[in-house]
Amino acid sequence: MDASTPSQGPSAGDAAPGAAPAAAEAREAVFEARGLCKIYRVGDVEVRALDDVDLDLYRGEFLVLLGPSGSGKSTLLNILGGLDVPTRGTVRFLDHDLSGGDEAALTRFRREHVGFVFQFYNLIPSLTARENVALVTEIAAHPMDPADALRLVGLEERIDHFPAQLSGGEQQRVAIARAIAKQPDVLLCDEPTGALDFETGKRVLDVLARTNRELGTTTAVITHNAAIAGMADRVVRMRSGRIAEIVRNARRLSSDELSW
Repeated sequence: MDASTPSQGPSAGDAAPGAAPAAAEAREAVFEARGLCKIYRVGDVEVRALDDVDLDLYRGEFLVLLGPSGSGKSTLLNILGGLDVPTRGTVRFLDHDLSGGDEAALTRFRREHVGFVFQFYNLIPSLTARENVALVTEIAAHPMDPADALRLVGLEERIDHFPAQLSGGEQQRVAIARAIAKQPDVLLCDEPTGALDFETGKRVLDVLARTNRELGTTTAVITHNAAIAGMADRVVRMRSGRIAEIVRNARRLSSDELSW
């Protein structure tokens, strides 16, 4: 397979959507989703955002969820992150049943296990980079020092700057530092480069890859940008609320090798 692109069909061990790839068979599945359906009703119209989705995510892997708008990838990410619950089906994170949990249990799950990075940075304008990160560390059980988190994303010299004094890419890196400062088991990223230019986007992706590699954080990134798929261990392609294909990359690309 050409190392610059993911293979165009399932590799050995990817015989069915949700099946463990050969490289991941020995890993622990931290998420197990089975038969996930999410149905929204608008008046008399029924919209199936997810339709019978099975998927496992493995400890320490870097997963890309790829698909156009309306494919169900954001809905799936929200359910994995405990921001939403399925209409039908089950989803477990280790010993947590996320499909049957009440809001208090889901809030505890998010606080203890998940870091979120969104397309828009959601920083508090009146707080410095350090203070924005510290907001999360105050509620985490075993937080990283905010200065260390900002150093990890390459912002040690911008630690006392306010969001208005930072570029878009720097603000996104503060958002990543905020997410990883509580040392989550899982990092869930929704279009983290969607509002960034090419060079800035690549730098943000490099930070996500380093976090996954150096901290061992299970990372899932949703995007409509097919070029980003080359960075993943596995690529889950979604279409019309279903998993259309799961591809395992023979080699993960670095951000420097990407182009779009």
